[in-house]
Amino acid sequence: MRTGVLLPIFQERADAALDAAERAELAGVDGVFCYDHLWPIGQPGRPALAPFPVLALVAARTRRVAVGTLVGRVGLVPDAVLLAELAALATIAPGRVVAGMGTGDRLSAGENEAYGVHFEPARVRRARLRRCVRAARDLGLTVWVGDGGPQTRRVALEEGAALNVWEASPADVRRESLATEVTWGGAASGPLGPTVARLAESGATWAVFAWPVDVEELAAAGASAH
Repeated sequence: MRTGVLLPIFQERADAALDAAERAELAGVDGVFCYDHLWPIGQPGRPALAPFPVLALVAARTRRVAVGTLVGRVGLVPDAVLLAELAALATIAPGRVVAGMGTGDRLSAGENEAYGVHFEPARVRRARLRRCVRAARDLGLTVWVGDGGPQTRRVALEEGAALNVWEASPADVRRESLATEVTWGGAASGPLGPTVARLAESGATWAVFAWPVDVEELAAAGASAH
């Protein structure tokens, strides 16, 4: 079972995120990821660092860990910009990029609207997501699709991408893993060992935890889960 951490990017500066990434790699965690938000959900007064500059810094300072978005939001920037950012990251960290992508939802719509970026209907966002998934795969990137309901799950299945589920139960992970690769993301809520073991037994290939998390405990949990 591979493990990852979501870096602390709801900050004014990148120091904490860079420190977390270096600690994660040293501990043996497999990947580090960034949200793609203009502010934390429901907290527009708080800062948020842009994911790709942070990931580029992380990629330059590390040698082994995967680096990626969880998830890059289709429609927040033009598709060509999102794909160019992923391609640029891949030049810094070849073979290490995870292109996590999703459509966003009503919880994140306010971020678009605050900056005059039209929040398109779900069917339009899904179509754009499908095109971006195909383009990212053509770049040779590992692609995860953020779960957004049955029609979004269909995109992951039909395009051969992993489905990333957020705080899904082991039973839900097992059900989805019968159709496609499933990766899990969420916050730690208890000892990591049993949580990671249950997710691995249910068929998840990755468990990515929001910061803060004990990276040594997480790496050990991943190594023990088969």
